[in-house]
Amino acid sequence: MSLARYRKIRVDLELIADFVRPGSRVLDVGCAEGQLIEHLTKAKNCDARGIEIDMEEVQRAIAHGLPVMQGDADTELVTYPDAAFDYVILSRTLQAVEQPREVLRQMLRISTYAIVSFPNFGHWSLRLQLLTRGRMPMTAGWNRMWYETPNIHPCTIKDFFSLCDIDGYVVEDWLAADEQGLRTPWRRSPRLANFFGEQGLFLLRKV
Repeated sequence: MSLARYRKIRVDLELIADFVRPGSRVLDVGCAEGQLIEHLTKAKNCDARGIEIDMEEVQRAIAHGLPVMQGDADTELVTYPDAAFDYVILSRTLQAVEQPREVLRQMLRISTYAIVSFPNFGHWSLRLQLLTRGRMPMTAGWNRMWYETPNIHPCTIKDFFSLCDIDGYVVEDWLAADEQGLRTPWRRSPRLANFFGEQGLFLLRKV
């Protein structure tokens, strides 16, 4: 079936969709207006739904006929039963939740796989800004002043690998991407990805 009839989605969401098997049960946490849900439903025949904290985004999703409800990742995931989904997705949201470690735990309680993407605070341009200016860096992805940003738990790709080791999560697959979501060539080197990747994308499961 042609995808030309579907709404265009962000390139990084296309990378996330590549991790999802057709026909899967999917929950997209922080789904905004539901572009990924729509894509997974129509292109991969998934049973996809979402939760989103911003009511305006929820209303836009509902206007497109998408199964999205208002909810907070920090409090909503505990209401779902064990193994309710095949995949739970958290894209560009991990750094904004209050309890990222608990959110990940809940994601892998209610699903077989967790897909997580986040901006990489270890990117060379952010390091350079801190070194030369001595102030919190600003980029297209980090575009608010430190006292206004929703990003309360910034981390690096290296940090995330370490957290997976500590909490016993298996990294089934991962990649680094640039700000636009285009795949970058650092797949085989976490050290280089930590320096050059603007965002990380991980597919996780429990041991």
